[in-house]
Order: sequence, then C-alpha cells, then structure tokens
Amino acid sequence: MKTRCPCCGAENSLDALLAHDEARVAVWTVAQVSGELGRLAVQYVALFRPSKTALTFDRMAKLLNEILPDIQRGAINRDRIEYPAPAEAWIYGFREMLAKRNSGSLKLPLKSHGYLYEVMSSWQGQGLQVLPQDDFRQPETSQTLNAAMTLQGLRR
Repeated sequence: MKTRCPCCGAENSLDALLAHDEARVAVWTVAQVSGELGRLAVQYVALFRPSKTALTFDRMAKLLNEILPDIQRGAINRDRIEYPAPAEAWIYGFREMLAKRNSGSLKLPLKSHGYLYEVMSSWQGQGLQVLPQDDFRQPETSQTLNAAMTLQGLRR
C-alpha cells in the first residue's frame, strides 16, 4: 500500500514507513490527532521545513509531540495566560498560519510554535484564565523583631 506525504508529496509504502523508527513515531503522533485537525497539523509542521532540505521524520515527530499535549489538554499558555484551545481553536490557528504562508507574510522556516500560539490566543470564543504569578515579596517581620530593632537603634 502506497502513501503520499501531504507536506512534500513523497510516496512510500506503509510497510516501509512503519519499519522506520522515526517515521513510525511521526505516523503514530498524527494518528492521535484525527480528521481535519490532523491534516492541518501535518501541513503546519511543513512550515518548519528548511528551504533546501527535507523535513526529517524525526523532526516532524518532535514538532508534533511538542504541541500534542496542548491539543489533548485543550488549552495553551501564552504570556502567563491560559487560553482554552478546543479543536476549533487549533484549526483556526493552523488555517491562519497557512493563509499567512500563502500571502507571503510569514517568514519561513518557522523556528518555534510561538507565533501559532500568538495567533491562537486571538481566537474568539474563549474565556481567559490568568495564571497566578509568583510573589517574591519579603515576608513582614514580627512585632517582637521590630521592637528589638527599634531598641537597638536607640542605643548609643
């Protein structure tokens, strides 16, 4: 059975893909994201392909595995704010990224998922949940310690 890569158009047999370790991991990762979301995820990962070389199966699997936990969790974190990210938000983000590529306004190859997450944070229909910030204020001193410090200051 022959398969065709939606990113680069290369053909290979399914047997050979599953026998290749990195390819098997990439196929398994894509299989966990089904339907249109999976198809768009593969097209999005193609945005990371260097202009003069092919995107390796290992790199493809790594890129997909970086976003898979957020897809499964249904949320993303951007600038310490958690945004709900149901499948519709991911589809919106992937489509926006592909549209920007088609219009020529996206600098390729991509280096990280940061811009995708920025686009997804503007998706309408979500509620925002601000993550708690670490509070590094120094704890207040006790009244006893304050009194002792005051007395120490009065000594000559």
